[in-house]
Amino acid sequence: MSGGQRQRVALARTLVLKPDFIVADEPVSMLDVSVRTELLHLMLDLRNKYELTYLFITHDLAVAKYICDRIAVMRLGKIVELGPALEVIHYPRHPYTKELRAAVPVIKRR
Repeated sequence: MSGGQRQRVALARTLVLKPDFIVADEPVSMLDVSVRTELLHLMLDLRNKYELTYLFITHDLAVAKYICDRIAVMRLGKIVELGPALEVIHYPRHPYTKELRAAVPVIKRR
């Protein structure tokens, strides 16, 4: 199976248990962009359909911005910043959050 197929199977196996809360630890980090997008759309659809709550663990603030309502930034095992996703991403206060934000690729238009 491909990486995307494995992630879908893992998600399906989880949903069989009818959870309210799912811990997703780097669920899309090893997937190519198109598969990543499909899986994130699926997770959002399932969240709405089944009223799920995700604890979505990622190092990628671009992905976090897409799927998270709130973000907690951890450094060395401690939360250093917490708040609404867009606020944390667009107005980071902690130096580590600023470093994570700087690591997000930006497409420059001509």
